[in-house]
Amino acid sequence: MTGARRRRVHTMVGGTLLVGLLVPTAVAAEVSPPPSGLTSTDNGDGTYGVPLLNSDVPDISVARVPAAESTEGRDVYYMISTTMHLSPGAPIMKSYDLVNWETVNYVYDRLGIGDAPSLRNGQNSYGEGQWASSLRYHDGRFYVAFNTNNLGGAYVYSTDDIEDGTWEKVALGRGFHDLSLFFDEAGGGTPYIFHGSGSTSAVQLSDDLTTIVAEYPDIFGSKDFPDFPILASGMHYEGTQVSYRDGYYYMTTITWPAGGNRQVVLFRSKELLGRYTAVDGTNTYEVRSGLDSDGFAQGGLVDIASADGGTDWYGMFFRDTYPLGRIPALIPATWEDGWPTFGDDGVVHAGDTFTKPITLTPEQDRVERLKSVVASDDFANDAEHKTFRDTRWEIPEAPEYDESLLGVELVDNPGFEDAGIEPWGSQFGAIISRDPSTASSGTAALRVTHRTVNGSAPYQQLDGRIQAGITYEISARVRYTEGPDTVRFDVVGDWGTGVKVLAGVDAAKGRWATITGTYTIPADADVRSFKLAVETPWANPQPPSSSVGYVLDDVSVTGNAPQLEHVHADEVAYNGSDLDLAWEWNHNPDNRYWSLTEREGWLRLTNGHVVTGEAEYSKSPGRDLTYLEEARNTLSQRTFGPTGSAETRLDVSAMLDGDVAGLAVYGRSFTYAGIKQVDGARTLGLVTRLQPFDESIEAAAVESFVPGTTIDLGSRTDVRLKADADFSSTPGQLRVQFSYSLDGRTWQPLGPSQGPIVMDWSLSHFMANRFGLFSYATEQTGGTVDFDYYYLSDVLDADGGADRTALDAAVDEARGLDEQRYTPESWTVVEKALGWALATTSPSTQNQVDAPAHALSVSLASLVRRDASEVAFTAEAVVRPVAGKDVVTVRVINGEDAPVDVTVATSYGTKTFTAVAPGKSAQQSFATRLAAVPAGEATVTVTRTVDDLTTSRVVAYGRTGS
Repeated sequence: MTGARRRRVHTMVGGTLLVGLLVPTAVAAEVSPPPSGLTSTDNGDGTYGVPLLNSDVPDISVARVPAAESTEGRDVYYMISTTMHLSPGAPIMKSYDLVNWETVNYVYDRLGIGDAPSLRNGQNSYGEGQWASSLRYHDGRFYVAFNTNNLGGAYVYSTDDIEDGTWEKVALGRGFHDLSLFFDEAGGGTPYIFHGSGSTSAVQLSDDLTTIVAEYPDIFGSKDFPDFPILASGMHYEGTQVSYRDGYYYMTTITWPAGGNRQVVLFRSKELLGRYTAVDGTNTYEVRSGLDSDGFAQGGLVDIASADGGTDWYGMFFRDTYPLGRIPALIPATWEDGWPTFGDDGVVHAGDTFTKPITLTPEQDRVERLKSVVASDDFANDAEHKTFRDTRWEIPEAPEYDESLLGVELVDNPGFEDAGIEPWGSQFGAIISRDPSTASSGTAALRVTHRTVNGSAPYQQLDGRIQAGITYEISARVRYTEGPDTVRFDVVGDWGTGVKVLAGVDAAKGRWATITGTYTIPADADVRSFKLAVETPWANPQPPSSSVGYVLDDVSVTGNAPQLEHVHADEVAYNGSDLDLAWEWNHNPDNRYWSLTEREGWLRLTNGHVVTGEAEYSKSPGRDLTYLEEARNTLSQRTFGPTGSAETRLDVSAMLDGDVAGLAVYGRSFTYAGIKQVDGARTLGLVTRLQPFDESIEAAAVESFVPGTTIDLGSRTDVRLKADADFSSTPGQLRVQFSYSLDGRTWQPLGPSQGPIVMDWSLSHFMANRFGLFSYATEQTGGTVDFDYYYLSDVLDADGGADRTALDAAVDEARGLDEQRYTPESWTVVEKALGWALATTSPSTQNQVDAPAHALSVSLASLVRRDASEVAFTAEAVVRPVAGKDVVTVRVINGEDAPVDVTVATSYGTKTFTAVAPGKSAQQSFATRLAAVPAGEATVTVTRTVDDLTTSRVVAYGRTGS
């Protein structure tokens, strides 16, 4: 067994009422510890490690619901993250301690039903979709704002019930880069959106957040801080998140100086709108380095209720840890002169340990530690049904096309043969002129000079000629003679949602190059205004190519007659299946072709579409998609580290010729164990795609089997696959070892370890590798593949077999409980999990042990007692000075006629006493190291040992004298 990691957890179960909240209670003696959540970095001793979660959760934004406003009677935290092209999207995660998180909802089932988010008609949203959400709680309502790179700009969603309410959606009609929604509570609650890169701007929203009522461009920017070295170099910043503390507005941003770490830059001002409200109209913001240590960067400040009734602030920043992903880290802050210093005097390293900021009871802590953002699944269709799945969509009618604009040249004066250059114009300072001496064909070309930015280029308006849903053949000829050895030239289109690359070419200096390609305009695009241009790519800072002059000739745009698939009502309607919230589809699913109901206890994927091998990245045309990227209905979960294993079982008996199905670890680089059917014969093998990537590919060749990895399945249709993902062996690299079993008992490696998989920084995907269950067709529709289960473990099996310690301990604990003491609802969950555990008699992998062990542990920790009786005890807490420093002393007297266990928790420490005799007391003094300790509370938890009944109370203390 390699990669094994045994985990310590407190084992307390049951339920009692604490501050209006039904929480777990101690009902069992100490037993062997059950497993913790697979993504938890909670050490179980009151500390946690950074980064948190050990999984891809980027662009986080956190909102706190204070105990006074929470129906649960305690502070509750919610967090949102970027999910780009995944569906459902914008996950809502929940925590009580800011360390352990689980997904409880999504903001939307799908962003839209158009072609790009649905992988329809050759379109896709890779690297686009939903980015950098901002989550806020204001006046009892939750708000989420985010930008979309290809779906109409920014949106604001809101709901009264963040865990299962209906979200109301408002389109703002324009895009905002890395936006931050902010309610100015100090200014009456006025809502703003702050945004920008290298310069911070804002818009004020109406009170109902439906319209923009005022604009404040360029409140401050890099240019305003010439004496701050990082920004004085011209380095941009982005990812702004806005907070308010003690009279100052803080803007937390990320920057990445050349040769340095990604780091936090903080701005602050007493004037939210800076120069717009300053008396003299000058910049009011100050700047300071917030954190420059080991790459912890983008994020914001999180407020936490402190022991003295005030507010503490932590930083929640993520760290690029590819290929595992962008992982959050909760980092404590100390404040001096109104500026925070994070970590240990400004130093934080991956793997550092900090004290948890929120103290929970041992029972609550047990439940929290079992939480995770990934999950095993037996596909029983028993997940809670969520409202977002019931979204109703208005299905548009099939579009009509102007056939007179198809198959004809749409560009006027395409070869510059006219006496003038009209209707061509120039933009961003470029100067264009007709040049009869350098034509590629015909008698003249167009010369482009005086370029200063990438968009300095010739353009032509094609208003009224371009049609949504049509695929266009794009071509042009370009040549340059001075500058870099090679320059990328792109034909681009802009119809109001941002510049889109239609086709491109890498040209060599001194030679004519041909730009050629096809581009399908999204079916829901508004292209009444359409600007065509030929320019060079954008980069920050502007690259040398932005100043290269060039000659342009033979520009052509022609539309093809449409052969398009249109959205169907059943494609987007709820199909009766409820997946665990850990799952997300790779783009919108087609709900006609997947099910948890057609075969009980199995996930069925039906091939309703045929991949073409002709699709390209919508964000970067000319870069071909693989079959796997083009395939619809790939079901995915996050990978996790430092080691993570996923196992599944497939029934491939209903595959058809040309079908491919299996288990993938995928991004733009990917590897998968797949079954292919050709001429009625099924073969198991490995497919791996690594960098460097060719822009143009033969999809079938890319997804051919790795030589030496194939297994002829013959008549066998029951196949188990396992992917062991190792992120720890080499920093920045992922290696995956696949294995298979054809009898459910004996496992064999499927080829050698695959990799190394590293991050592709082209932004084509820009997310971590994910585990995926997939099936696609290359020849015909109608084939199906069934998946029986999906089991996870953090142990990588090298030799088969399994460690049953945690599973057996959980079984023993469950068998020792009295069913009559618990509510039927909570006991039913235990019975189901116990049945699964008892059925696990001969596990052949650690996955087959850890999945039921975790399910049973969660059910035990979540047990709820039938009665609300309390343990009899008295408790007091006092503060007294000792040698000039205050000491908090807590005394608990056992009022029972049987022994009790006592746990006392304060902001200054925790102490546990066992077997306190009837009528006897337990007393603990906690040193505070403060000359005048503020008023606070101690939590006292007492457990009666004869029946494990537990009661918790909060005892207040304050300084009583000297």
